[in-house]
Amino acid sequence: MNPFEMVAIIVVAVMIASVLRARFHHRRSDHELGPEAQAETLRLREEVKELKERLKVLERITVEKENSLAREIESLRDR
Repeated sequence: MNPFEMVAIIVVAVMIASVLRARFHHRRSDHELGPEAQAETLRLREEVKELKERLKVLERITVEKENSLAREIESLRDR
């Protein structure tokens, strides 16, 4: 077997191994994590929920300001 065939075989073996590792490697669920990681996950979920609520409020304020600004411009045009 010449060196080029050996390199090709090694490359193919590494590729197959990486595909199998990616396929069978699963993420740990929250239950498999330690209590610190579970607490951190819950804290981050709550933070994301709070940020989503704040974003909704900011969007509502922005839309209201745009509508009131449009009304004021229209009232000035009517004069």
